[in-house]
Amino acid sequence: MAETFEHLTWPFFEDHHRASHRELESWIPEGLPKIDDDADERHTCRALVRALGDGGWLRHAVEAVDVRTLCLMRERLASEHGLADFAFAMQGLGSAPIRLFGEGALKERYLPPTTTGTKIAAFALSEPEAGSDVGAITTRARIQGEEIILDGTKTWISNGGIADYYVVFARTEDAPGTKGLSAIVVDADAPGLNIPDTIDVIAPHPLATLAFEGCHVPATNLIGERGQGFKIAMATLDIFRASVGAAALGLSRRALDETLTRVDTRRQFGKKLSEFQLTQARIAEMATAVDASALLVYRSAWAKDAGASRVTKESSMAKMYATESAQDVVDAAVQLAGASGLVRNSVVERLYREVRALRIYEGTTEIQKLIIARQVLPT
Repeated sequence: MAETFEHLTWPFFEDHHRASHRELESWIPEGLPKIDDDADERHTCRALVRALGDGGWLRHAVEAVDVRTLCLMRERLASEHGLADFAFAMQGLGSAPIRLFGEGALKERYLPPTTTGTKIAAFALSEPEAGSDVGAITTRARIQGEEIILDGTKTWISNGGIADYYVVFARTEDAPGTKGLSAIVVDADAPGLNIPDTIDVIAPHPLATLAFEGCHVPATNLIGERGQGFKIAMATLDIFRASVGAAALGLSRRALDETLTRVDTRRQFGKKLSEFQLTQARIAEMATAVDASALLVYRSAWAKDAGASRVTKESSMAKMYATESAQDVVDAAVQLAGASGLVRNSVVERLYREVRALRIYEGTTEIQKLIIARQVLPT
């Protein structure tokens, strides 16, 4: 496993990054709850959030975030299990708008319990007709005196149904496209908020539809200023987009590790699989994809930590390449595992289900290509 951590010697990292990684590596065997793939994922995620909070790891996702540490944590947790990464990352994604733009009272109310894992956060942006097209959001939020009243539907919301609060993006102004959107904190027990549907996907994690029907929240739950919603959402995704690439990298590394063990022990036609040139060619492709992904992910994270105001191009490149290549690496792992790679809940079968969503959420591959092109083309 020494090769797995070779990238920690790269100049992107400082001693405190390596120390945090070593601490997480030591904590996982005893601190991370055992994950039963056939258990209720909602119960599992609650347990994971609490354990990550108790271990002090959520501070790397919720407090003043060092993006390289965030990515290292996501990479390592994803290599252990996709739900472990999910539980960690969503605490950060769901709370980041409050940390970045919220007033002091909002921060004091929501950030400490999110860091300890006693409150679960969620980021509610997508709607039935507004996924990649944020400008198509139709959920309305009327500010009346000391209250905000929300009406509309959000869907594909991670942590939906288990979150203690949602950061909801809704239209507060009569303005076209992405203008006129605002971000609002909505507690899970707010009157008028219902969960009409939960959504089952190929790699189960808590996912639900939210319905707002005359949902009342205090006007003080507005994050930042009215009409800043798109800016808040994009600033949040600018931090976390590269970390999606880091999660994909973790899946790739685990797939490669599993494959190296497999081809070194499995024999066919009188010799190890690793002795066949076709196997060696595939291993070379997998290893190169892992390193190329890591370079893009940690280049983006380093640039953000170094003070770049925006890393739109870099984070989109990292997200696009790492997730697409992870799909290829995991597919190769299944192929080289043969029939055993198709057994439900085997490691590579689970990786095969987990990796697919990463090419879609937080901006599809196609959207990332458009973003990169716009950043590269002359204006």
